[in-house]
Amino acid sequence: MKYKFVASDIKGALVEGKIDAVSDAEALGILGGRGLKPISLRPERISAKQIVIFGQSISVEDKVFLTKYLALLLRAGTDLFKATDILIQDLEKPALKSILIEIKASLEKGMPFYQTFAKYPKFFSPVFVNLIKAGESSGNLETVLVNLSKSLESEQELRNKIKSALVYPIILLSMSMLILILMVTFSLPKIAAVFTNSGFEVPTFSRIVFAIGLFFNKHVVVIFTVTLILIFSLWILFTKVSPVRRILNHFIMKIPVLSKALKQISLQRFASTQALLMKSGLPILDSLEITAGAVGNEELKESLLRIAREGIAKGLTIGEAFRREPAFPSVISSLIAVSEKGGHTEEILKTISDFYEGEIDMIVKTLVSFLEPILLLFIGVIIGIIALAIIVPMYQLVGNI
Repeated sequence: MKYKFVASDIKGALVEGKIDAVSDAEALGILGGRGLKPISLRPERISAKQIVIFGQSISVEDKVFLTKYLALLLRAGTDLFKATDILIQDLEKPALKSILIEIKASLEKGMPFYQTFAKYPKFFSPVFVNLIKAGESSGNLETVLVNLSKSLESEQELRNKIKSALVYPIILLSMSMLILILMVTFSLPKIAAVFTNSGFEVPTFSRIVFAIGLFFNKHVVVIFTVTLILIFSLWILFTKVSPVRRILNHFIMKIPVLSKALKQISLQRFASTQALLMKSGLPILDSLEITAGAVGNEELKESLLRIAREGIAKGLTIGEAFRREPAFPSVISSLIAVSEKGGHTEEILKTISDFYEGEIDMIVKTLVSFLEPILLLFIGVIIGIIALAIIVPMYQLVGNI
């Protein structure tokens, strides 16, 4: 069987070609024997197989680049096949180049443009795939790609704002915890040993603190390993197990400031995604179903599915269906109802999205300003307890001399 491959050599240069092998494992062995690091591999004769991408990722920036430059090339009058070929020549990122190579092969066989993206749900969301599909089927792919690139840029900008606002609290917490661990694990046991070896009767409060320090010092490797395993296990549990994720979401939504921030992020995502899908010409029921999977909030997801399946599908107007769902603020429901009558729902949804972007920025700053003093207070209390545990017996020791 012949395999097509994309690999990098020792110098990091990309190499494309074909090899004969009985299986995937043998093909990988042949590439390894030639000193090549495989990036993608697919059987030449099995068109249904997707390219295997090894250890690569496709970022939001990559998708922005792809959509923006494809739109630019299409606007310049280049056909889709030629535009894909030009990008393959110019791109340096192996993972993205591999997907474009497969897209080119699919186009050669007359297959739809969106179909290759649909094979990689890890990299391309249903929103991305369905927008490409809608643009391709309507003959409006250039406009869809422009709108999609703007949407991805806006989404990335919002993420960067949130991340940059949280950088200082995370650094503060990390450094504080590191200092505390060093104090409790190394400094405190040495001080405790001084009092223990002197035969001085240490107060009960100090003995408890010293015992904790000695325990950490003695089992630091075990505690560190167990902590890492526990954090990793909880992360897997909360991200992969749906019932546990629902319980966690329910708990988080009870925290006042945090729940408000997460709800507004979900509402912004709903408005921007729904506006983009409707603008691209997708039917309202299909767009609501796709948006429901993208909002990242179980309550809003279930509401959107009810709006589509139990509201609009049964003859209700969009405004009436939204007004039946308390998960959506009444302002949003009213605006959607009014815009539906005026025939400009997409524009209103875009306005709602812009409004919530500003609200999210403000509430994240509020959340950070709320977190900083709490973190400082927490660290101060811990350090104060350690200081008291050391100072009190020292004063008693000096008083007995």
